[in-house]
Amino acid sequence: MTFCDTASPPVASGHRFDDQRRWAARLSLRFARRDEATRLVQARHHGPLRVQRPFYPEGRSEACHVYVLHPPGGLVSGDALEISAHVEQGAHALLTTPAANKLYKADSQGVAWTQRTKLTVEEGAVLEWLPQETIAFDGSKGEQHTEIALYGSARCLGWEVMALGRPASALPFVSGRIEQRFRLTLDGKPLWLERQPLDPKHPRFVGRWGQGGASVQATLWAVGLADTPAAIEALREHLPASARWAVTARHGVLLLRYLGNARNEAWALCEQAWQLLRPLLIDREAHTPRIWLT
Repeated sequence: MTFCDTASPPVASGHRFDDQRRWAARLSLRFARRDEATRLVQARHHGPLRVQRPFYPEGRSEACHVYVLHPPGGLVSGDALEISAHVEQGAHALLTTPAANKLYKADSQGVAWTQRTKLTVEEGAVLEWLPQETIAFDGSKGEQHTEIALYGSARCLGWEVMALGRPASALPFVSGRIEQRFRLTLDGKPLWLERQPLDPKHPRFVGRWGQGGASVQATLWAVGLADTPAAIEALREHLPASARWAVTARHGVLLLRYLGNARNEAWALCEQAWQLLRPLLIDREAHTPRIWLT
């Protein structure tokens, strides 16, 4: 069953302005195991955030694939986007997006946007969080917060791919500031905490000890692998050798990082890593979402 959040105040044409400079949008999803299948049992939305109907390309008893839709296609000054997904015990959800998310240049007052994602995965559940890339235009200002709360034997695999500026159009990321924060916990205990400011005016952005002038970065994580060292060896053996990526593990969290200048290379690396890791994580071959092929 899916329904809109009727508790929210009325909106006009999908808009709600908390003030003259804010466009807030929220999406709250909940997945549960029902009748031997994972069902989308709740989809509350407010503003321009929706989901398409659930898909079962792997069979009705397997993962529930859902596409998160944001019709505006990006964030401008004052926008506030909130997405939450809760996967109940024994359920399996795969979430992705139909297109890249765009972070537009801040207005003349430099008002920031915010994007918050909260993912909760209960005992014995699986969540794959596989959004398409984010493109930050020159002058964009805002904060991205990603919080992942796992419980018991929950398993999770996800990624974040970020492209800064549009170098192919001679529009590099030379102004603005984006702050990324990641927080991953297991039974309330922090396993991975990270804060990363992306500021082209800071020495870290061009320093070899930091961003190194790279315009594309990606982070992939996996939690719940039965043999993390073996998974790392598989990635090192089968992924294309390059100094632009590395993989490690800390506190049971496998982390693969890419730092370079090619969006297609970063995306291909993450997708291939997912194809290698998924059978090790859930004993099931990767099934490419159809939306990626359109």
